[in-house]
This record gives sequence, structure tokens and C-alpha cells, in this order.
Amino acid sequence: MTKVNSLPIGIFDSGVGGISVLKHIRELLPHENLLYFADSKFAPYGNKSPEFIRARARYLAGFLIEQGAKALVVACNTATAAAVNLLRENYAVPIIGMEPAVKPAAIVSKTGVIGVLATSGTLKSAQFAALLESYGQNVQVVTQACHGLVECIERGELNTPATKILLNTYLQPLLDAGADTIVLGCTHYPFVRKLIEELVGEEVILVDTGAAVARHLKRRLLQTDLLTGLDKPGQANFWTNSQSVCAKQVISQLWGASADTVILD
Repeated sequence: MTKVNSLPIGIFDSGVGGISVLKHIRELLPHENLLYFADSKFAPYGNKSPEFIRARARYLAGFLIEQGAKALVVACNTATAAAVNLLRENYAVPIIGMEPAVKPAAIVSKTGVIGVLATSGTLKSAQFAALLESYGQNVQVVTQACHGLVECIERGELNTPATKILLNTYLQPLLDAGADTIVLGCTHYPFVRKLIEELVGEEVILVDTGAAVARHLKRRLLQTDLLTGLDKPGQANFWTNSQSVCAKQVISQLWGASADTVILD
């Protein structure tokens, strides 16, 4: 094993949502050391300009590479759409992005109607338009921007009456349109998956891309000979610029264990 192999993997998101992807990475790659940056001060990215998102992505990628990251995961659909190509042009490490799971949803839908829950930034992106062009031809795609939902999850409000009312408002139009498959098109949304399941019923299939991203990351690490050779459990370190007094508590809540978290200005 070379020194590079033992270096950590860097993951970032507009906030804490990418921890849903981080958990899939930990499950698949239990010996890798992980670095996570929650850019919560600027969450959500969905209402920010592409130029702003690209600037944040450059900063976050640079920060994680300074910490020794051997690969990067952009655990945010909106940031991937706005900035992943720019990051790949500027950094030599493997960089994994995300996209809403339109393709797998189209495959499993029986009614031919799929719903997509996402931020407005993702839904307005050229990447999402290309996804619909490639995989949405033979299905009806009903999209729903979920204003305010990211903020609920950033506060750790996963099963409150207010979150439930908000979700129900966004889910009902998809159900009324006949959607039998719903794409969770933001990495924050898997944290309210149980609540969504309660609201839509067991007949509706929910699809997200966290597990697929972890598998793609593992393939890229194998291809570039960057998998760790360590056989001890990997560590996870967290940074956030959240201005919330409960930032550390929310990260530990979503991670499912006590999280070593540094709060930056």
C-alpha cells in the first residue's frame, strides 16, 4: 500500500444532506477514512446562482484536498450540475458527482409516471434537462421543487408536524398525476424517507442515488489503484460553517453516531 492509498476521501454538500451519501460510502468502504464538509451557511444551493455555486464548490474542493483528500464526492445534485466539470478541469483526483435517478425510476415505474422531488436549482439545470432528454422520453415526468424542505432537515426536523405538512403539500401533486415512482432528487431528502413512505403508501417506490454513487466511487478507486489497504475501521471527520447552535447535534443525529465536528466561521 502506498502513502496515497491511506489518504482520506473528501465529500461535500450544501449542508448536512450529503451525509445520506456518506453513510452509503461508509457501508461499502468501511476501512476508508472520510472527510465531510457541510456548507450549511449557504444552504440550500437551489436558490443560488450557478456562479455562486461554482465558487463554493471550488472553495470546498480546495479545502478537502488541502486536508489530503485522494478523491472527491460532490454529494449534491445542484452542485454537480453547476460545478463538477469545472472541478474536474482543476483537480487531478477522481471526482464523483450525482444526478437525480430518472433512469432507474423510468425502468421500475409501472404507470409510466414518475415524480421528481428536487431543489429549483437542480430542476432548472442543463444536466437535468439532458437527463429528461435521455431517459424521460417514454415516461411522464412530474417535477416538484421543495422550497423549505432542506431547511427543515438542516435543523434536524425529520418528523415534525410542520415537516409533514410541507412534504404532503409537495407529494400530493405527484400522487394526483398518477406517479407510482418518486425520485428523491436532493441528498437531504433520504433523511425524511420514512415520513414520505407514510404519506405516499407502500405502493409507491422511492428512488435515490446514494448507493449507486458509493458503488461508482469504489469502481473509480479500484481503477486508479487508490483503495486503502488498511483493515481497521475508517474514521470520519466533519466540518461545518453552520451558524446554528445545534449544528454538531444535527450532524451526529444524521450520521447515527457521535461525530467529530469542527465549526468554522
